[in-house]
Amino acid sequence: MARSYNLLLLPGDGIGPEVMREARRVIDWVTRRRGLEFEIEEDLVGGASINARGTPLAQSTVAMARAADAVLFGAVGGPAWDGMGFDNRPEIAILGLRKELGLFANLRPAVVYDPLVAASSLKPEIVRGLNIMIVRESTGGIYFGEPRGIEVLPDGTRRGVNTEVYTTMEIERVGRVAFDLARKRAGRVTSVEKANVMESGLLWRETMIGLGAREYPDVALNHVLADNCAMQLVRTPGQFDVIVTSNLFGDILSDLAAMLTGSLGMLPSATLGGAS
Repeated sequence: MARSYNLLLLPGDGIGPEVMREARRVIDWVTRRRGLEFEIEEDLVGGASINARGTPLAQSTVAMARAADAVLFGAVGGPAWDGMGFDNRPEIAILGLRKELGLFANLRPAVVYDPLVAASSLKPEIVRGLNIMIVRESTGGIYFGEPRGIEVLPDGTRRGVNTEVYTTMEIERVGRVAFDLARKRAGRVTSVEKANVMESGLLWRETMIGLGAREYPDVALNHVLADNCAMQLVRTPGQFDVIVTSNLFGDILSDLAAMLTGSLGMLPSATLGGAS
C-alpha cells in the first residue's frame, strides 16, 4: 500500500494563489500517473491571513506546518499591506515559519537551459550551461540577531539597530548542507562572507575552513568576499558550483544569480531543516 504524504498549501497573496493552482495541477498529475497519494490541506498566510485573522502567521498555521510532510509556499505581501506595522507585515509569515520549524538551509538553484538562454540579460556565451546552487543560511544572521529595533536618541533623532550574529553550530550545520551537495555535483564549495571587515565573517571563514578539513577533505573549498562574489557572478558565473553564505548575503546573491537565468519567479527554492 502506497504511503500517503501530508502536504500543506499556503498560497498567500498576489501571484501566490495563481502559482499554487498550477502546483496543484502537478500534484494531481503525480497522483494519477505515479500512484502516490497526498492528503492536502490549505491555509492562509501573509496579507490574506492579516485580513482574516489580524496576523500574518497564526499559531494554528504553524501547528499544521509541523504536522505536514512538506509545505508549499506561494508568495506574500503587496501594496494593500504596505502600511502595516513592521512587526505585522506579511513577510513575517516567511521568517516565522523558518524560525518555528528550524528551516536553516535555503536552497536556491540557478540553472540556464539551452532553449531559454536568450532570456538572460547577459551574453549567451556567459550563461550557457550555467548550473549553480546557492545555500543560504536562513534562521540566523542579521535578520534574527539581537539587539534590534528603532530607538529615540536624547536629541530626538532616531537610530535603527540590527545585529549580525552567528555561532559555530549555525555555520557548521549549513556548511554541511553545502558540502554534502557539492559531493553530488562538481565537488566545489565557495564560502562567501566579509571576513575583511566583519568579525562574524571572520568566524564564518574560520569555521568553514575547520569543517572542510575535518569532514570534507575531498571537497575543494575557497573563500570569496560578498561584494567580489556579486561581481564574479555577473562576470564569469560558470566558475561557481555550490555557494554557501549568510542570511543577508544569500538573500541578495540568490536573487542576482536567479536573474542570470532570465527569471526570478520561475526558479525553484526549498528551505530545509534537520539535525544540527
